[in-house]
Amino acid sequence: MALVNENYLRLPGSYLFSEIARRVNEFKKINPDADIIRLGIGDVTRPLPPAVVQAMKEAVEEMGREETFRGYGPEQGYEFLTEKIIENDFRSRGVNLSADEVFVSDGAKCDTANFQEVFGLDNVVAVADPVYPVYVDSNVMAGRSGDFDGRGRFKRIVYLPCTEENGMKPDLPQTGVDLIYLCFPNNPTGMTLLREELKRWVDYARENRAVILFDAAYEAYIREEDVPHSIYEIEGAREVAVEFRSFSKTAGFTGTRCAYTVVPREVKAYDSSGKAHQLNALWLRRQTTKFNGVSYPVQAAAAAVYSEEGKKQVRELIDYYMENARIIREGLKAAGYKVFGGVNAPYIWLKTPGGMGSWDFFDRLMREAHVIGTPGAGFGASGEGYLRLTAFGSRENTVRAVERIRQKL
Repeated sequence: MALVNENYLRLPGSYLFSEIARRVNEFKKINPDADIIRLGIGDVTRPLPPAVVQAMKEAVEEMGREETFRGYGPEQGYEFLTEKIIENDFRSRGVNLSADEVFVSDGAKCDTANFQEVFGLDNVVAVADPVYPVYVDSNVMAGRSGDFDGRGRFKRIVYLPCTEENGMKPDLPQTGVDLIYLCFPNNPTGMTLLREELKRWVDYARENRAVILFDAAYEAYIREEDVPHSIYEIEGAREVAVEFRSFSKTAGFTGTRCAYTVVPREVKAYDSSGKAHQLNALWLRRQTTKFNGVSYPVQAAAAAVYSEEGKKQVRELIDYYMENARIIREGLKAAGYKVFGGVNAPYIWLKTPGGMGSWDFFDRLMREAHVIGTPGAGFGASGEGYLRLTAFGSRENTVRAVERIRQKL
């Protein structure tokens, strides 16, 4: 008799974005002529930069010639890409890394979900609340969460509320924790940590021998000077932090799939006898066992992001989306809504009017304005009463969506 992993049975309902898709599809069946504007899921809409497309074409042609064909590549990524990553994303900011500390993958979602595999099940996990659901769900699947309490939280996970009172920034844990998920610029709130604020987290992790799992997928959207792009800009972070990066939102790779994770050799976890082990070596072992690497054409395309043409084209993409963010943020403020984010991130965190529930406001927005957002409650208990809008739509749809909200709600 085959037995299921009963930890999966602890997961409440469907994945957040699957539930959104279900509701939208039901609405479309009843209202087939409705002109739906989707500002919910964080999926980009602009095409790949021309430099990226050209590099991928050339790489595909190489794969079609016997003298330049490539089979299996290194699981941790080709050095031609990792060296460009180090030079452009880190060394330029005063951060030194070696090639064996960078692991190229097919997505930050995969890596943030899979990295928990190298840790024991007795670790106490802390997450900001609201939270990107993958951090929580992957630990539930592993058996680290305890039971669901029916109010949006799991009993063994430590939730760090992000509220208006603390500026949507989590306070340090009041109880002992071992693994800390931080995402800044934040998904879903769009908020950021200043340098001194991030230093407090690094200091906490060093004092408590905890590990920070730092999701920096949106760092390219940072506009303000005192907001660090990498946790390794903070002294001591190499001892306690793993950082996740992505080309998805930076260069339009959501459908192309390429990302990378940085695991410094200094960061360690401990076995039951107290002996320290390098997470770098453990992650390498995991990847070489379970992952065959990202395809050569995709890695060649990612490397083109760092060419002079690629950099210029990527900046234009990011500027386009951040102008959308400005339009949403300022338009909703002018309409009397209270909003957060949208300054250093492509997300706007909207407070629902009149204390309306997140899903109720989602339904009203869809029904009356034909605009789709993401209910804040789907990101955790502290997200109740908020809704996330993304800046990844087209300019035309962004302007239309704001106007509809202002006129109809």
